[in-house]
Amino acid sequence: MNYKLAKYLMLFVFAFSGMANAQEQIPQTYINPIDLDYTYMVYNSAKNISYRSGADPAVIEFRGEYYMFVTRSFGYWHSTDLVNWNFIKPAQWYFEGSNAPTAFNYKDSLVYVAGNPAGYGSILYSDDLKAGKWTPVASISSNIQDSELFIDDDGRTYLYWGSSNVFPLKVKELNKDDRMLQVGEPIELIKLNEEEHGWERFGENNFHPTIKEGYMEGASMTKHNRKYYLQYAAPGTQFNVYADGAYVGDSPTGPFKYMEGNPVSFKPGGFTNGAGHGMTMKDTKDQYWHFATMALASNSHWERRLCMFPTYFDQDGVMYSNTSYGDYPRYAPSHPSKAGEHNGWMLLSYKGKATVSSSVMQISKSTATDGEFDITEMKEELTADGKIVSRVLTDESPKSFWVAEANDDKQWVEIEMNNPGMIYALQLNYHDHESGIYTRVEGLRHRYTIEASEDGKNWKTIVDKSNSYNDTPNAYITLDIPVRAKYIRYNNIEIPGKNLAMSEIRVFGLGEGEKPAKVKNLQISREKDRRDAELSWDVVKGAQGYNIRWGIAPDKLYHSWLVYDVNEHKVPSLDKGTSYYFSIEAFNENGISEKTTPVFVK
Repeated sequence: MNYKLAKYLMLFVFAFSGMANAQEQIPQTYINPIDLDYTYMVYNSAKNISYRSGADPAVIEFRGEYYMFVTRSFGYWHSTDLVNWNFIKPAQWYFEGSNAPTAFNYKDSLVYVAGNPAGYGSILYSDDLKAGKWTPVASISSNIQDSELFIDDDGRTYLYWGSSNVFPLKVKELNKDDRMLQVGEPIELIKLNEEEHGWERFGENNFHPTIKEGYMEGASMTKHNRKYYLQYAAPGTQFNVYADGAYVGDSPTGPFKYMEGNPVSFKPGGFTNGAGHGMTMKDTKDQYWHFATMALASNSHWERRLCMFPTYFDQDGVMYSNTSYGDYPRYAPSHPSKAGEHNGWMLLSYKGKATVSSSVMQISKSTATDGEFDITEMKEELTADGKIVSRVLTDESPKSFWVAEANDDKQWVEIEMNNPGMIYALQLNYHDHESGIYTRVEGLRHRYTIEASEDGKNWKTIVDKSNSYNDTPNAYITLDIPVRAKYIRYNNIEIPGKNLAMSEIRVFGLGEGEKPAKVKNLQISREKDRRDAELSWDVVKGAQGYNIRWGIAPDKLYHSWLVYDVNEHKVPSLDKGTSYYFSIEAFNENGISEKTTPVFVK
């Protein structure tokens, strides 16, 4: 029996058994960006720039459940499983919403939070987070940005802070039992070292023509095996290379040593990029998770989303997050052995042929500095029978988007995928285009249906959100039973804003063809600037793209960079004094090839 027939029969049997046995369960999954009802920002509102954002997350476990605090969200979220989140509007809170918040669970008795956007280190505490009742500590520190509150096992309390391309991160001790008053003098800790650490360099792909100094911010502290991991973000929130690194010490105040194997959390390629300014927490099963910030940076360079990755400490104490295929479906934290890992579903919709009901514009728009935009508008393109073509809805870019002429039930998108496959999940990425919405607004809804077809003529409804009351700007939908299809049709009913606008419809599952062959002829050249490496390889027939992996040992290939459609790439994110091993694999809608043997590069 050939591979294609065997795979098809396996998928058919699975789907049939799912229909025959109502108890058959597909393991719970999640995807990045996290499916969350992100808040509309007030920043830029004076310029009538309307957009959602979620950034700088602080997530804690408290009494067996979870709470997530996010920059300027006018409240916080609650979850019992780290996947499904419900917003809590607190009775007492910072007037403009918290900015780069910190949260700490002290022995399941109290939760402390800080993050005053005015820069004052005012601290709140609560033992009833669901009710949103908070009490302020009767003392305030000044000139505090991007704070991190950490209480050690002995009860001694520390406040870390810093957000600058000039000044270092600092720490000071506080007296938890006396109004959080300062004890002693602040201690300067660490600064960026861009000349040695390529990933700390400012700019998209760690390059900027004039600015060399990266931005250091987002301090976070994790204690593991009596070691203190001081995490920090660099080089800038708007860039694809936004990442978190770590220094390690034997005490909360250092001295700290740069961790070999940095960065901890790094996702520069794929659909949504960035994994910086985050924090690391432990769930109820003792699995670590790193929550972080992803760059969208289309309406504003402050336009961002959130992500979560499983995080580990290896036998040598190296801290790392698994970000490989980081915006593909991943097993949920509830999975007994593979929590957070890519579950094997591949992207079926990449470069599918999309047509739309109407079009005001199709555009690519990005910004690295507010007020300065890089804009490319696509010319209208029609099919032979007069339908409007959209190439931006299947191009794997959150910065390119389509705007319909209205926001009503006459708007639709139809995608003909390149090949049929078994569909397990979909992700709908809406885009804010002149939405005219600011601050936290209740009652926003995304209502729609999705149909599937094998031939483009006979359609079956596979998702019905026509009566949904949920606000889901990055909706992730998993099907109870997988569906074989070549065509997908999105039917709009209602979304927030004046016009339906979408950046991407992503369809996940398993194709019916063969996965790519193993990559051949991987060539790696470490440049004169040892922070850079140039890679090339032979094109693999049928591959959508390639996943480059590297690390400080053959069994420590913790970093990855996913690319589409190319057979060469520059990795500008290496540490100058470190030797690396590189490997690569090809992928398509049918699966992932075997990895190449790691190649040592001195």
